[in-house]
Amino acid sequence: MKYQVWAPAAGRVEVEVDGLSTPLTAGPGGWWRGEAPAGQDYGFRLDGAGALPDPRSARQPYGPDGLSRLVDHAAFRWSDCDWHGRALPGAVLYELHVGTFTPAGTFAGAEQKLDHLVELGVDFVQLLPVCPFPGRHGWGYDGVAPWAVHEPYGGPEGLKRFVDAAHRKGLGVILDVVHNHLGPSGNHLPAYGPYFTERHHTPWGAAVNLDAPGSDEVRAYLIGSALAWLRDYRIDGLRLDAVHALVDDRAVHFLEELATAVESLAASVNRPLFLIGESDLNNPRVTDPRRLGGYGLNAQWSDDFHHALHAAVTGESQGYYADFGRAPLAALAKTLTRGWFHDGTWSSFRGRHHGRPFPPEAGAHRLLGYAQTHDQIGNRALGDRLTTTQLALAAPLVLTSPFTPMLFMGEEWGAGTPWQYFTDHTDPELAEAVRRGRRREFTEHGWAAEQVPDPQAPATVSRSTLDWSEPRAGEHAELLGWYRRLIRLRREHPALLDPRLSAVRVDFDEAVAQLTVHRGEFRIAVNFGEKPGEVPAGEVVAHWGELGTGRLGPRSCVITREAAGS
Repeated sequence: MKYQVWAPAAGRVEVEVDGLSTPLTAGPGGWWRGEAPAGQDYGFRLDGAGALPDPRSARQPYGPDGLSRLVDHAAFRWSDCDWHGRALPGAVLYELHVGTFTPAGTFAGAEQKLDHLVELGVDFVQLLPVCPFPGRHGWGYDGVAPWAVHEPYGGPEGLKRFVDAAHRKGLGVILDVVHNHLGPSGNHLPAYGPYFTERHHTPWGAAVNLDAPGSDEVRAYLIGSALAWLRDYRIDGLRLDAVHALVDDRAVHFLEELATAVESLAASVNRPLFLIGESDLNNPRVTDPRRLGGYGLNAQWSDDFHHALHAAVTGESQGYYADFGRAPLAALAKTLTRGWFHDGTWSSFRGRHHGRPFPPEAGAHRLLGYAQTHDQIGNRALGDRLTTTQLALAAPLVLTSPFTPMLFMGEEWGAGTPWQYFTDHTDPELAEAVRRGRRREFTEHGWAAEQVPDPQAPATVSRSTLDWSEPRAGEHAELLGWYRRLIRLRREHPALLDPRLSAVRVDFDEAVAQLTVHRGEFRIAVNFGEKPGEVPAGEVVAHWGELGTGRLGPRSCVITREAAGS
């Protein structure tokens, strides 16, 4: 069996397989290679120290700190299903966390709910990160082995079975990956080489080394990991976490190099593959074509649309909602017609001007639109979601927008379960530090310490797990029907899929708190306030709440369709 590892500073490297060590031979560029008897569990010893997991390990059966195990990707028997992938434009995404999507908290458990997603009408399932992290429970953003799959979820085999099942049902799969940092526990990469650099600093400490000495191999390591998800697990696209934290001063940015590699892989496997960036920069360069000097990602998240919509349905105006809460309908109108609210405007939250204009000729499918995400719920003190009525008013604006819509798990029925921040750190000191930090963060904003959920408590995970009895009856079932109706409308009518911002017109009245979006022959009117509003002209296609002759009740919405030629 052949083994290799990059360890440029090591003077001696051995591979340990099932307890037996075999020396490797140094080669060009800091690589060590050699053969050892076949076995099951293995790791690398650097300069006589204890065995460490393989940085490119595809499986960590004992967790991030344990030995690695080889995976033969060619041995998995994929179904002979008619899945050739699908492109992102026109799709509806559904973000879910494997550990709390079902009580089982596994890929197999999530697989049992795929029919629900098919009936809902979404096109892609977007999984929160699945790389190994300490303990059993966590959001996944503390992952430390970028090539491996969290064992409690089902490991590599479980992920492949989930993807295979999704494809059989006509659903694509997107995976959230984290390249900007590794978790605080179980990260052994610094022992191997210059994977991080003090040249730049991020909120997580030293930056991932994308432009300092040794960065060629680090970039290849991350790009290789990304391609492995798309190739070996047949994932259809990747969501890239916080790309604004990928600090890179080289002439060819890491994101551009990654996009080029993914485009090449798509051509070789003959199916669409895509990249979605989470960016806080409001910079069109993230999704501009590479020929125009952009990075060439296919889409990016748009928090501006979320913030304007959230301010409109909740009335909140604290923190980063301040700029949106002053005139939320005007902010909504601007995002729906110009892509971003902050396009070079003053941001009071940041204390500076922010963003630049989204290109008017660029399709707005490059921007994801959403009313809720794991971040926007989980980073609230109590992890509280929007109410049923708030979601009913937000949904038509999300699902008829020119953007690529995304839902967060349970949103479609107004889940009564919160989604709170939880961890399962096995290091007692780290666990206590996270607990204190979370409590300190929110007590500074007026919350009592006892109100802030303990991230390490099993009850926090239990509270955050979806209750699948909810969508069967009452207002939950009614809201689920509303979401299904809206997604079906979007799919059936080209005007509601049109990504051109120039084709969107918005009227609004801040005094009445009504906003009306014009999309081809359709009018989407939402009354956020407590005063009666007006029903747009045309045939009523769908509505939520109180509707009279020409009168739209408070906290209600309606979609009308004008006859051709009128």
